[in-house]
Amino acid sequence: MTSSPAPILITGASQRVGLHCAQRLLEDGHSVIISYRTERPGVQTLREQGAITLYADFSCESGIIAFIDELKRHTPCLRAIVHNASAWIAETPDNEAAAFAQMVNVHMLAPYLINLHCAALLQRSSPADIVHISDDVTRKGSSKHIAYCASKAGLDSLTLSFAARYAPAIKVNGIAPALLLFNADDDAAYRAKALAKSALGFEPGSEVVYQSLRYLLDNPYVTGTTLTVNGGRHVK
Repeated sequence: MTSSPAPILITGASQRVGLHCAQRLLEDGHSVIISYRTERPGVQTLREQGAITLYADFSCESGIIAFIDELKRHTPCLRAIVHNASAWIAETPDNEAAAFAQMVNVHMLAPYLINLHCAALLQRSSPADIVHISDDVTRKGSSKHIAYCASKAGLDSLTLSFAARYAPAIKVNGIAPALLLFNADDDAAYRAKALAKSALGFEPGSEVVYQSLRYLLDNPYVTGTTLTVNGGRHVK
């Protein structure tokens, strides 16, 4: 991907995959804007590396609109938007509706409104891309995390709809990863069980998502596609 003066926006880039992708883009010479909800060490690291960091609360419409307004004050154009912000909220008997609403807002309403209200910023760049970070779980559903899975499936649908709406000026694609990184408190039994679900059977880390992102940004003839990055779970 050739360097562009227009920045790349990555939402939810304070840690893990989003942080890694933001740092890799900066290393490759791109201007980067990130959103974050929690002030983690990664946010300060990105500031020191030259990224613009903007607070955002995507759990409600007003927070999403406030972020869009703030974004437009910082840049007149965008090379790409990478929708990485995500919420993982327990769907317990006392909060099913609240959990569902919040995950729909983060996974669907925020990308929907940002794509609509920032299309003009992308149209000032050529090429221009939107990338939705979905989840491989949408392939078969989840009995334990119904709201999370449903809202990510809605994001997959947005990929198709916006690809049709914005072609040929803006390419719109998705990435659907499965297990990438364990948490520090994941025990050995859980790790073994999780790794056994894939044909390749290892913990790949965040770089595989960055490689997929670069492919989508670099390839001029791919739109309306979601790349599966799951280690072969679908063939196990």
